[in-house]
Amino acid sequence: MQENFSKRNIVLYLASQIISLFGSSLAQCVVFWYITLETGSATMMTVAMVAGFLPTFLVSPFAGVWADRYDRKRIIMLSDGIVALATLALVIAFRLGYGSVWVIIGAMAVRGLGQGVQQPAVGAFLPQLVPPKHLMRVNAINSSAQSAMMLVSPALGGLLISIFPIEITFAVDVVTAALAIFVLGFFVKSEKQVRSRDEEDGGKPAYLAELKLGFGYIAKHRFVGRIFLYMVPLVVLIAPVGILFSLIITQKFGADAWRLAVNDGLFAVGMICGSVLMMTWGGFKNRIKTVALGCAAMSVATIAYGIVPNFWIFLGFSVLVGVSMPLFNTPMTVILQENVDNEYLGRVMSISTMINTLGMPISLLIFGPLADVIGLSLEFIITGAAMLVITLIFALDRKMREADNKT
Repeated sequence: MQENFSKRNIVLYLASQIISLFGSSLAQCVVFWYITLETGSATMMTVAMVAGFLPTFLVSPFAGVWADRYDRKRIIMLSDGIVALATLALVIAFRLGYGSVWVIIGAMAVRGLGQGVQQPAVGAFLPQLVPPKHLMRVNAINSSAQSAMMLVSPALGGLLISIFPIEITFAVDVVTAALAIFVLGFFVKSEKQVRSRDEEDGGKPAYLAELKLGFGYIAKHRFVGRIFLYMVPLVVLIAPVGILFSLIITQKFGADAWRLAVNDGLFAVGMICGSVLMMTWGGFKNRIKTVALGCAAMSVATIAYGIVPNFWIFLGFSVLVGVSMPLFNTPMTVILQENVDNEYLGRVMSISTMINTLGMPISLLIFGPLADVIGLSLEFIITGAAMLVITLIFALDRKMREADNKT
């Protein structure tokens, strides 16, 4: 009976997240299309990207503390509500004739704030619903849903904005967020959240003190801090694949929109295949080996991006990059969920979010100008080779392999 109850909870929770993700992905696609079509400015696109990720980065440390201090389910609902209200403001603004690029950028900043609050809570909440033996599979299902949204959202978004005013598409995001909040609030039950030992020992310490305790926990943990030391350079080196791949396509094969569309679609197909692989196979018994496999595959594909002269072969490596991401991300998430004490999990997840969020701007600052000096092809070869070296060191790190509690 308890197993059935758990399965029902998991299905309802995943359904709420998929519903919310669908609306958010749809709105995100339309937002960037609107800015691109209205301005045609790379500077405005950069401003929009910064407006999206900077609030996420800034709020993440506090969000981790909140996720450990307060009810995580309520935090997820509240953050979904913040994102929905920002989008609702867009609907009203455009409906009344006050819509503009700057209004959209302001809404993106608020949405980024809500997402920054939500991400640590989502990562920390899942172990309260899912038995440890099912964490890998459930995380893989969630990853598969995200990949599917990458295929469905652009197609549906393009259809909606070609038929209806833009505010109708934004309204879809508001409705899906409201539905997700309703399902999560009324139907999903979870185990009681473990509170911070520091709170139990004598009141709530200050936010910065709690954040410091989180960093201290990571530093003292037998291998979580070691994982983050590998994550930082890898995140920076991986970023060019996500940021500059469209540019290398246009430079090597021609500035044709269909090439970019086909590449994006096949990348998403690869992610779905990788997620299905993790659902069915589950990875090696030692999670570290699965992470290393995913990172090695991405490294090889990155090097190939700089070498291959044929567009169709290039697409094959885009599929490989897509497959590699769930092999890397899913077991990495499960390693943290399984090995971090629950009362610190929100803060650890928030620090992971900070690392991932900060990787993009750092990478842009380094590899954007460098590409103008040495060329994109050579840059991809160098970054891929550097990733491969780090992956090899990671895979041969005996302390890492021995620390994973699944060995």
